[in-house]
Amino acid sequence: MRALVAAGVALTALAGASAVSATTDAAVGAPATSAPAARASTNGDNPLAGHPMGVYKGLADQAWAPYLRAKGEQKRMLGRIALTPKSKWFGAWIPNNQIRAKVSDYVANSQAGNPEKLVSMTFFRMVPWEAAVKKRDATPQEAASYRDWIDKAAAAIGNAHVALVLQPDGPLALYQDPATSRVSSLIEYSAEKLSALPNTSVYIEIGASDWPYGRDGVKNVMKFLMHSGIKDARGIALNGTHFTATPLDIQRSADVIEALRARGITGKGAIINTANSGHPWIFGDYVGPNIADDAPACARASAPTSKTCVMLGVPPTTDVANPRWGMTASTRALAEKYVDAYIWFGRPWLNYQADPFDRKQALRLARTWQYADAAGF
Repeated sequence: MRALVAAGVALTALAGASAVSATTDAAVGAPATSAPAARASTNGDNPLAGHPMGVYKGLADQAWAPYLRAKGEQKRMLGRIALTPKSKWFGAWIPNNQIRAKVSDYVANSQAGNPEKLVSMTFFRMVPWEAAVKKRDATPQEAASYRDWIDKAAAAIGNAHVALVLQPDGPLALYQDPATSRVSSLIEYSAEKLSALPNTSVYIEIGASDWPYGRDGVKNVMKFLMHSGIKDARGIALNGTHFTATPLDIQRSADVIEALRARGITGKGAIINTANSGHPWIFGDYVGPNIADDAPACARASAPTSKTCVMLGVPPTTDVANPRWGMTASTRALAEKYVDAYIWFGRPWLNYQADPFDRKQALRLARTWQYADAAGF
């Protein structure tokens, strides 16, 4: 993830030099009630609505074994992460000859015998990616391996109900010419292949409200999307690796979806990662001993607004416009219109949001989670 962040910071030059400014409801407030989070939406076009979110309970989730080993209060705290629906990342570290079995096992475990459960997963298979994509395109051999991996993963998903995030930090593809590069064409291949499955909704990751930023932020996102399969995908995903405010990501979702509509591409929705957004800040503002990807958890729930630390945000749900999430009426209206779900596909409890599990970080995140009661914990 170090390389990814270095490349991501450099890519901001494509979009201009000024960062997004926060809005009045950017720092989402505490929930108004303690009722369990709803799993429904009034958006009749939302393909994720009406399906309970499955929770994977197995060793492929780095949080699971520490939760099983814990006792007492620590077990209760770690359960707030281990027992919350999350999106597991599948990438090139899983060989082609193993991906079908691993995806199949993950889907079966997450659904636990209920085929109506919604399974969340993230595909991060692109090679080259992160800093490497700045230097070269995929080779023909890498492209063939990628397509084979995707084909096998798609076969494993089959008829399952899936919300799938495709390639976090997608705008890194802009280091190549999207019109001619294999990288963009392979993301397009995935979007088409996976969207052809009967119950899979594909969301192409477009960065966050603070990246690509500036006057041309949406324009650069569009340049990427128009050559990366958005016509086939259900929509877009945001904030997989950043810490931006959910209201700002909702606004970016609306802006991009309206830009797509202006191009004649309609019927799109968004999912937003809220695992990292309980104490939002702009990525370039990070101050600390490590890179922003490894920002520490806030020590207290009342951390100063200027402090670049991390808290868990709104729990996974399709009830995106509920007042309990502390957003303004205008933001809730945008969410109702453009957002399919809040999904946890960020992983702030992992070292550099990648590996391994960071127990101290996880316990702090769990203890300061302002939405624990609303999520049923």
